[in-house]
Amino acid sequence: MIYNDTLPVRYPKGSFAMWTVYSFTSASILASIVFSLLLFLSIDENPLMQVLFGGLAVIFELGKFFAWYEFGERRARRNYTGAFSAFAFYTVLAAISIGGSIGGINSATNQAQSHVNVQQSKITAFNMQIEAIEQQIALNNVAAEKYIQMERIATGVTRIQKANDKLRHQQQELAMQRDSLPVVSQGSVLGLIDSLAKSLNVQTQTAQLGLVVFLSVLLDFFAAFFVGLIGEEQRFRHQFRRMNPITIDAFDNAPHKQPELLTDMRSEEDIKASAESSQDNESDIPAEPQTPYEQVFSALNTNKVNCTKRAVTRFLKMSSEEVDEIFKQFMEEGIVSKKPNNHYQWHGLQES
Repeated sequence: MIYNDTLPVRYPKGSFAMWTVYSFTSASILASIVFSLLLFLSIDENPLMQVLFGGLAVIFELGKFFAWYEFGERRARRNYTGAFSAFAFYTVLAAISIGGSIGGINSATNQAQSHVNVQQSKITAFNMQIEAIEQQIALNNVAAEKYIQMERIATGVTRIQKANDKLRHQQQELAMQRDSLPVVSQGSVLGLIDSLAKSLNVQTQTAQLGLVVFLSVLLDFFAAFFVGLIGEEQRFRHQFRRMNPITIDAFDNAPHKQPELLTDMRSEEDIKASAESSQDNESDIPAEPQTPYEQVFSALNTNKVNCTKRAVTRFLKMSSEEVDEIFKQFMEEGIVSKKPNNHYQWHGLQES
């Protein structure tokens, strides 16, 4: 066949798509490494141990993604034993990585929650002091009523009123200090945790743990997906270059060459003799221009083109109406028949 009229399923991804994939992959791997470092670096305060544990976290993360890439490579080569071993190795490293990410994200959310708790504890302390002053004032009022009953207003009640005034002033100062504390924003993550806890009717710690586990697993699968996508795209590019498919558009732009037919198995002497005789005949008899009917018949009979109207139209540069008329004439003469799937089948001239 001169050309292939079926286009490939897809072409290799462009530079923009690949740069996007590489960016997402790098960002997800970097985020996974950072969260693992947050956990591993908190194991020991010794700088040497922190360097060792930090290097261990980076090795685990990079080894995990390379194991996933190798899993795709071995599966593509149908090496299922090697693919299973790579997947088992990836599973172990993924479990360590997910655990590290859970610890890192949980540590970050706990640190954010601690700032809110410290601020809340300050407000609670002021409220307790104000409440204690209020109770003292209530006790003073009880004592003042007893002084009134004893008709000692001038001595006892006056002194209690002055003490209450001082307590009221102190209470107002504490309220002003409490209200002047800076408002600590809860943050979107902490707000999401509180909303989940209320909607699921669970404790805040349980909702926080569930969210952290979900984010850690999602981050790991997200990075693994893009690593596998890069490996699949690289394999597809190598296969695409090796196959080098020729499409109709590429064939129209390429120079046409006379096809080499393998319809008969003749010896080299017969081929040379027939070539010389055809050259002599061509030199003696002037070539007459062929009609469109003869051109289509010759192209189909010598397998130069597929038995389709579209292929004939492109090959002979003829109009579709003219090709339709010729195919109708072929069907009337029994040279061409139509299959149940509406495709044409070439029969040629039947020998009588």
